[in-house]
Amino acid sequence: MILTAFLRSVGQLGDDARFRRVLYLGLALTIALLVVFYALFLWFIGWISPEALTLPLVGEVRWIDDLLSVGSILLMLVMSVFLMVPVASAITSMFLDEVAKAVEDRHYPALPPAGRVPFGDQVRDTLGFLGILIVANLLALILYIMLPPLSPLIFWAMNGYLLGREYYTLAAIRRVGREKAMILRRRHAGRIWLAGVLMAMPLSVPLLNLLVPIVGAATFTHLFHQLQARAS
Repeated sequence: MILTAFLRSVGQLGDDARFRRVLYLGLALTIALLVVFYALFLWFIGWISPEALTLPLVGEVRWIDDLLSVGSILLMLVMSVFLMVPVASAITSMFLDEVAKAVEDRHYPALPPAGRVPFGDQVRDTLGFLGILIVANLLALILYIMLPPLSPLIFWAMNGYLLGREYYTLAAIRRVGREKAMILRRRHAGRIWLAGVLMAMPLSVPLLNLLVPIVGAATFTHLFHQLQARAS
């Protein structure tokens, strides 16, 4: 079920003009957000340490002077493993409705139009999910330092749970409302977590992680409808 949802989402990347339009726009905004987050990171480093930061294989890293240097771009690709977690959350919240509609028009054409989630609720959900993701990943840094060999597994398991929770909730709310979405999320917690791990694993691969927000939104749209069909 989960693999089928993922493969259908990937398959739609190449042969759906509207899906590609959302993908390209999402990629552009994802890269822009990564640059912003990275610039803030370098500014913070410069603020706490006025001297240049020296990193292995990269050399000295300053803020504005080195923002577009080759070494800085390489560092940003490495940092994207962590920066893409909040970026993926923000991008998914912004584009899920468009992605879900493209998926439903192609694969579930008999469905009635989905309800619109109020803008205020969208902002609240986005900020809430984003805050939880950032705090959880900051706390997880302690585990990464204490248990380096297990860091990838911790990263995938934790962010799989958090991103799966967000993706499924956003996909379900537009069809069944907030209260029912929460009930369904608890009922299918295991599958949602596994699907979230499938999304979190590419987040740890620079460049490939740029596709996660859009593919994740599409995958969880499929997963929601598959679970609903199985329950009926």
